[in-house]
Amino acid sequence: MTMCRETEGVVIRATGSWYEVACAGETLRCRIRGKLRLRGVRSTNPVVVGDRVVCEGEGDDRAIVDIRPRRNYVIRRASNLSKESHIIAANVDRALLMVTLRRPETATEFVDRFLVTCEAYKVPVVILLSKIELQDAEAVAAFRAVYEGAGYEVTEVSAVEGTGMERVRELLAGSVTLLSGNSGVGKSTLVRAVDPALEIRTGEISESHCKGRHTTTFSTMYPLSGGGAVIDTPGIKGFGLIDIDDAELWHYFPEMMREAPGCRFYNCTHTHEPGCAVVEAVRCGRISADRYESYLKILDEDDKYRK
Repeated sequence: MTMCRETEGVVIRATGSWYEVACAGETLRCRIRGKLRLRGVRSTNPVVVGDRVVCEGEGDDRAIVDIRPRRNYVIRRASNLSKESHIIAANVDRALLMVTLRRPETATEFVDRFLVTCEAYKVPVVILLSKIELQDAEAVAAFRAVYEGAGYEVTEVSAVEGTGMERVRELLAGSVTLLSGNSGVGKSTLVRAVDPALEIRTGEISESHCKGRHTTTFSTMYPLSGGGAVIDTPGIKGFGLIDIDDAELWHYFPEMMREAPGCRFYNCTHTHEPGCAVVEAVRCGRISADRYESYLKILDEDDKYRK
């Protein structure tokens, strides 16, 4: 089939060297032009899954030459500190953050940083409490109290027992959804349970370290038979924030936004000022002390995450 010189499509797989672009029912294999790389020099990945891109060329000589403006994206500080950022995915309708309280344990610091980023870049997020059959009931109740109290939906799921799967299908239907979380929380297993026709590798938990092994190597967007698409991503170990100003950070904690209008000072930082409604809400239990502690830690975070 003869291809036109210029085509537009959506990036559905990114390996860093090659990119697969869905275009008019076909999948094109493309590289990126050098000048496009320079445009994203402050990022480890100038082109990401979910991007709408313009491609030129034919056959094995196709290249991505332009990226359409992004509606939103989820970003973190790159683990390679010579670069500034790593974009996980772009142009998503929702993020599903998969969390496990044990086998492996997801740190609440990771959860809070991910949620802050989604708030900052206007990506709605739902928390999936995964492998619920393995979790401690009291720990689950405590977790739900904190994050539902903050204003997030928390759905208990088990791909093995089918718990919560109907709600997951509702969330995925007709939407482009980013599925994220640490290695070993069951992302690929969940996607395969939603659509068994998809060929996605799954892995086991390391018994010696109680940590997940990477089974997804590259971010990939999978079309779902029931409509919509899901972006399965490699497990993320840490989540450093980037480009979020200290003075704006509290805007990305929904529970703090609800209380802040009661503060005495309009420019309250919610750390030490007299008459701070947020601090009073923490004291009274309307805001989780753990969430507030996360806020303070992010304000005081070291060069590992932000310079």
